Amino acid sequence: MDEVRSGLAGALEGRRGVLARVLAGGVIRVGDPIEVEAVALPLEDALDLHPFRPEEIASVVAEYLAQASSAGLGEVRLIHGRGRGIQRAVIRRVLGELPQVLAFADAPPERGGWGATVVRLRREGP
Repeated sequence: MDEVRSGLAGALEGRRGVLARVLAGGVIRVGDPIEVEAVALPLEDALDLHPFRPEEIASVVAEYLAQASSAGLGEVRLIHGRGRGIQRAVIRRVLGELPQVLAFADAPPERGGWGATVVRLRREGP
């Protein structure tokens, strides 16, 4: 086991972040600063909201739609899942407040049905 830990420590030398410290045998305590590196993601015509926490949904949707509109996308799909409709309600509230949103509706069955919302956007970009 020490050999594996030593190998991991060598492989992770110079790496930052919590996972690197854990794998290298480091100890993380509550209150330790966590280093976060921004990652650029490609802008696509659909956004799956499942990975986001409920309290993040409104700001993620607003930011995504602002970028999609600026990029000239005319229609996007927000995938929120079927569930109990809580995420769907939050998304619909946000959509009603954004100036770049022209219209929105449930996706057709082949694109997610009531588990996704299709949004028509005002094109602001190229």
